[in-house]
Amino acid sequence: MSSKKIEGTVKSENVIWFVVVSLLIGFIGGVAFGIYKSGRLAAPVSMGGAQAMNAELQANIDAFKARTSENPKDAEAWVQLGHLYFDAGQAEQSIEAYEKALAIQPQNANVWTDLGVMYRRSGEPEKAVAAFDRAMQIDPDHEISRFNKGIVLFHDLKDEEGAIKAWESLLAINPDAQSPGGRPVRELADHIVQEHRSEK
Repeated sequence: MSSKKIEGTVKSENVIWFVVVSLLIGFIGGVAFGIYKSGRLAAPVSMGGAQAMNAELQANIDAFKARTSENPKDAEAWVQLGHLYFDAGQAEQSIEAYEKALAIQPQNANVWTDLGVMYRRSGEPEKAVAAFDRAMQIDPDHEISRFNKGIVLFHDLKDEEGAIKAWESLLAINPDAQSPGGRPVRELADHIVQEHRSEK
């Protein structure tokens, strides 16, 4: 069976990957990681280039705000607005947009997962876990929500056993699952189990 990386949400023209910064630091320094959206690797930009990117992002935000104002029942417009706020690092606004999208179309597992990441960024890990759980209820084979749930449980809520269960549920679906960074999820889970046992 070939390895398969966890698939994420299609956001705009890119795939959202929730990337572990450092899943395993040489198996020595412990585990330190976080959830991030990368989409694509960004090249360094000049100050002028950054300002142009910010101006373009703001223009897109304004356009989708106008679109949702004209048609508040346009779920896709709310999703896109949430993605733009996601890119802009504006968690509260992103959460509001995603919640409005889900009020119209509540069965979108990918949007529930994106919402969970924004809850985590806003310092609400319990809500993040609840959002990931909702994504899994909608789509029992949704891999990225299981992966992210494990990260939030382990890193933010200090629940090692819960994290391992989340990753084991992912591995039950896809035994060859890898993080977006290419690390086998099995490797991560086994390492944490070993660390957990050694501390007892």
